Amino acid sequence: MLNRYARAFFTKVLTPVAALLIRLGISPDAVTVVGTLGVAAGALVFYPRGELLVGTLVITAFVFADTLDGIMARRLGRSSSWGAYLDSTLDRVGDAAVFGGLVLWYAGDGENTSMAALALACLILGSVVSYSKARAEGLGMTANVGIAERADRLVAVLVATGLTGLFGLPTVVLGVVLALLALASLVTVVQRILTVRRQALGTT
Repeated sequence: MLNRYARAFFTKVLTPVAALLIRLGISPDAVTVVGTLGVAAGALVFYPRGELLVGTLVITAFVFADTLDGIMARRLGRSSSWGAYLDSTLDRVGDAAVFGGLVLWYAGDGENTSMAALALACLILGSVVSYSKARAEGLGMTANVGIAERADRLVAVLVATGLTGLFGLPTVVLGVVLALLALASLVTVVQRILTVRRQALGTT
């Protein structure tokens, strides 16, 4: 949902930045890699220490690279299968780092095994959501369905984590968000499995 409604807005906002980076001779691939490294650093350096607000701010700053690299590639006329592959692969790395950072915090000094389990469930199910679509496309089918797309999951966890760090919200608030994300991811996996099954069996 957020992919559809927010992409046009952020494309307009980030286009001048993309133009500047192009003039500086920076490639879209470099932006993709730096963005992923920034997200991973923000999640794996600050979250495990309980610095949820700082971690979220760092992650958010680098998340926009995911849109920026695409704008740059289109302006340069370099949109390609390689760029799409690199972007999608590194997206998985960034997502895993975000939830992995929360797992490390709650399994360590955060001392909350239930929260660690919920974050781990989000990490695993989020990966399966992405894999289920990629595997379908690899077999010549589509799986563009689901109630929990990547942008929705990422925004939800970052907002909840950031507010928890900023206002000291009760842990249960973030826990509810993680539980809902895990459930939505599970539903999305099931939706995609059923969609691919109908295509594979030739049913409607």
